Amino acid sequence: MKLISYDQSGFAALAIVRESADGSKVLPVTSWAAAEDMTCAVSMRDVLQDWTYWKGRLSELAAGSRPEDWLPAAEVEILAPVPSPGSLIGIGLNYEDHAAETGSPRPSEPVVFAKHPSCIVGPWRDIILPEASQEVDYEAELAIVIGQPAFHADVDEARNAIAGYTIMNDVTARDWQRRTSQWMAAKSFPSFGPMGPLMVTADELGCAEDLKISLSVNQKRRQDSSTSQMIFGVVDIVRHVSSVWPLAPGDVIITGTPAGVGFTRHPAAFLHAGDVVEVSIEGIGVLTNKVSTADGSRKVKASGTSKGLADSLHTLGQR
Repeated sequence: MKLISYDQSGFAALAIVRESADGSKVLPVTSWAAAEDMTCAVSMRDVLQDWTYWKGRLSELAAGSRPEDWLPAAEVEILAPVPSPGSLIGIGLNYEDHAAETGSPRPSEPVVFAKHPSCIVGPWRDIILPEASQEVDYEAELAIVIGQPAFHADVDEARNAIAGYTIMNDVTARDWQRRTSQWMAAKSFPSFGPMGPLMVTADELGCAEDLKISLSVNQKRRQDSSTSQMIFGVVDIVRHVSSVWPLAPGDVIITGTPAGVGFTRHPAAFLHAGDVVEVSIEGIGVLTNKVSTADGSRKVKASGTSKGLADSLHTLGQR
């Protein structure tokens, strides 16, 4: 099942996505609130907090819906699928080809770092180049969305803790990354966490073991690989992180990037205002973001936003 978060008068509401002959459609998810005696919108956070119940209930809602209940995707403002994760955790140097291109030794265990959750933006939102950095780089990544508590998880518990997957671009200021041995500051500037366009539940993608992953800048391919290149798979990553601290529903783990990042190129190829960055992962879709300067120049026009979002959803069955 495919799920999005969308803006409903300032509330990040949840909807189910399906493809049809006339484009992507979304079904808003609601729940009966006895205290208010009315039907209320439900958020991704609400659903993940009780994932055991909701993963079955969502299928029931879709099966019992009427054609008129589904809205054209272009009519809603799509947000990051998990707009405010409790924790946003990264895994570094986790692709064989990326470790090789950086000249780094193959990690013997996952390299864990953090991004500040405030950096998250949705599809077709701008990646803003901070004035403090001249070396803003891209990183295509598969992201794990946690749907069950996990602490000292074994293999089965780690697998069951995964609610689904989405796409992230782990945008990084390389000049800041070189300043210290800690990466969090370099990866946490506002807008440095594009996410979306949706979450695909784990029952559709399993352990995401052999998915095509790529990134293009201005329609020119920069990264082109497969999740089969990952040194540590998604279950091993969840197990490892849960051995250190408890994972909670709504946490997000990004799983590393393949070869082709900008700083390893000759000459280096960093992002510039006006660039359009597309991250594609097989079975999930395409995450598209435009790059702008801190003063907002070369921003995406509102008239193009809905079409871009709808197009990124419509490609789900084609990627």
